Amino acid sequence: MANRQKIHPVAVVEAPPPTAPWPPPGPATSHKVCPSHAYHRQPSAIVNNPDITQSNPPKTRSRCCKCICWTISLLFLLLVFLAAAVGILYLVFKPKLPTYSVDRLRISNLRLNYDMTLYATLGVKITANNPNKKIGIYYEEGGHLSVWYTTAKLCKGALPIFYQGHQNVTKLDVILTGQTQSGSPLLRALQKQQQTGQIPLNLKVDAPVAIKLGKLKLRRVRILGECMLVVDSMAANNKVSIKASNCRFKLKL
Repeated sequence: MANRQKIHPVAVVEAPPPTAPWPPPGPATSHKVCPSHAYHRQPSAIVNNPDITQSNPPKTRSRCCKCICWTISLLFLLLVFLAAAVGILYLVFKPKLPTYSVDRLRISNLRLNYDMTLYATLGVKITANNPNKKIGIYYEEGGHLSVWYTTAKLCKGALPIFYQGHQNVTKLDVILTGQTQSGSPLLRALQKQQQTGQIPLNLKVDAPVAIKLGKLKLRRVRILGECMLVVDSMAANNKVSIKASNCRFKLKL
């Protein structure tokens, strides 16, 4: 019993708790990241940010508004300059329309043809007056006169080509000829109207002209007018008296 070995108690060390095994090697996408360290995108903040989403449209609208404003301003300045130029020209040259008067009307021929058309030959003497002190008038090719009875054109004649200077008065002798359909009823109407001693005629003027301002010749325009005449007779080779004359004219650009 004396040789029996003593057994002393030995402290038992507990094994540490098992830890989670390390994840096997693999792609980075398979590794879970702690939510506290993850980068969270906030699409709602980006979408609702007015500084980002609405930055381009205001710039586009602003550019369009600037272009429209510049265009309107340039047009307004152009109109102002044009009005100023026209005003200066008007004050310097003081333009006036030329005036015309019918001095004499002569019936050379008025007869009914075999085909029942009415043939007429008239001679008209006109006075053209240019009252402008600094403006000349070029009467160019294509001008004509015509004489009408109601809605029927009796005859037509060409205006001469000439230049009329400043404050100039020019006498024009124009021969007009024409042939009108349905001549028989037209001749009877003229003869019936002649019994009253008052035959209404309409003398129409269409004159292409070019205006000369100083040494500058401007673009071609047209002088349109008509003279309402009342004559006492339409008999051929007789003296025709003009009882009334009312003329009016306008400039067509």
